[in-house]
Amino acid sequence: MFQEDPTTKSSIFSTPSSSPTHPLLSKLYPPSLPTHPSSPQPDPETDPAHITYNHSPRPIKDLPFLIIFTLFVLSTFALGIFSIINHNPDSSYAFFYTYDTYTSSCIKPTNYNHSISFLSSLFLEKSNLFEILIWTLVITVVLSIPFGFCLLFLLKHYTKFIVYGSLPFFVIVPIFVNVYWFVACSVSSSCSQSFDLVYRILVLVFVFVVIGIVLWIFVANWHRVELTVKIIRVAANALSQNLGLFGVLPALSFGLVVYLVPVVVFLVFAKSNGKIVPREKNGEFYCAWKQYGWVPAYYVMAILTMLWSASAMVEAQVYVISGTIAQWYFSKNEATLKRSLRNSLRNAFGPSFGTVCFSGLLRFFVRLVRSAVDNAKQDLPGIVDVVLRCCVNTFMAAFDFLNEFTINLAAITGEAYCTSARMTYELLSRNLLSAVFVETVSTRVLSGISFVFAAIYGIVVCAILKGAIGTGNDSYFIAVMAWLLLLLVLGFVVQVLDNVIETVYVCYAIDRDTGNVCKQEVHDVYVHLPITRNHRSHISRTPLA
Repeated sequence: MFQEDPTTKSSIFSTPSSSPTHPLLSKLYPPSLPTHPSSPQPDPETDPAHITYNHSPRPIKDLPFLIIFTLFVLSTFALGIFSIINHNPDSSYAFFYTYDTYTSSCIKPTNYNHSISFLSSLFLEKSNLFEILIWTLVITVVLSIPFGFCLLFLLKHYTKFIVYGSLPFFVIVPIFVNVYWFVACSVSSSCSQSFDLVYRILVLVFVFVVIGIVLWIFVANWHRVELTVKIIRVAANALSQNLGLFGVLPALSFGLVVYLVPVVVFLVFAKSNGKIVPREKNGEFYCAWKQYGWVPAYYVMAILTMLWSASAMVEAQVYVISGTIAQWYFSKNEATLKRSLRNSLRNAFGPSFGTVCFSGLLRFFVRLVRSAVDNAKQDLPGIVDVVLRCCVNTFMAAFDFLNEFTINLAAITGEAYCTSARMTYELLSRNLLSAVFVETVSTRVLSGISFVFAAIYGIVVCAILKGAIGTGNDSYFIAVMAWLLLLLVLGFVVQVLDNVIETVYVCYAIDRDTGNVCKQEVHDVYVHLPITRNHRSHISRTPLA
């Protein structure tokens, strides 16, 4: 019988952590033979040894989508300006017009200004409550900035304490809120009369069941928490080395708002493009507003432009984060880091802006299809609904698998979207890496931490408003608004950390593919990530080859 070579056996079954400085598959496949200088050189797109951050000037990619997006924007603004110039100022007062039988037309009554002033006076009620709400939100916005940096500092230096200290609050805070509202509603006569005891008990039990499911999820994934702590610490350290992102990313979001404000104004004025015409119903004439035929089409185009722009801005932020973190990861000196953020911005809104628009369009289309299926499932028969949802879920899963890390690699290499998607799939497949773990547990833990911080802040705000200021039951509404606002800001920090984790993961995969170690502290953590199931099947077939 044949004898097994012990050296071959040890090399085949060696774990990835045993040789962190060599490619994962270098022991499974023989090295390529040296080529003559005159022989054709490998294509950088297909040769894994050439995958690294592209510092050279990048060509324009995905130009057709850039042109289409530009046409949408220009058409939206051009027709919006036209709608402002040609709007009808009487559109808001069409219901005040009356039909004149003598002239067979609609006329404006003389006392409609008094009716308008009466309607506008309704907005002056509860001004004191509105003032307290505004001041609470302003203070929350001001405090959210140090809260965000404090969260990043704690995650960098005290990651284990923050994670393990926050895990009990994932259960304690919902239990406290659930019991508190039940007791408060039972004590309050108005709430108990409008909300029967049976329904209150059902809601109480339902919330407890949800809390139990969350607790079971954490218990089932408890063995992954320690690795998650290390991954979060690496991401927080990488982000702390590039704090300029906290200035640029909010500026990009503010720029998006400034860009969308004129579009909203255009939509408001577009609604005023029409005329007041007489209508007949049951033999009686009345006045009604009639829009021009092009207004609904403009609404569709403008809304699509807004949604596409918002989705593209999200992808642009991911591109900027990925490019900046990748330059930090592959950098050899401090000089290149000073220009890393500027280079990422120039590439995102320059040569790769077509790629950003294409990625944003795909994400917007997928969300649109998912929303359409969710809204249509109530109107379909049972078996048709099941088949449709199965097909859509399969399509969504395939897109998520294909799109995962694509924009990250596009920011690193500067390639087009489709090329980056193919390179990402091949990169992870060659190194037998799984894209599942890195964005699941860490994302949930970070989201839970931000929820706990925001919930504690909301409880403190509610106690101050109810005890010191004496706003009564209105303090609950103001506290919820403050909680949502702080959760939104901390969620932004968590989203940035999520993108950093994914970028570092791609950079680690490139290192493993090329046999380099650019950041040893990253390899010490990411080497413990689980690999795909294909790893075992591939190894089991290797001795038979």
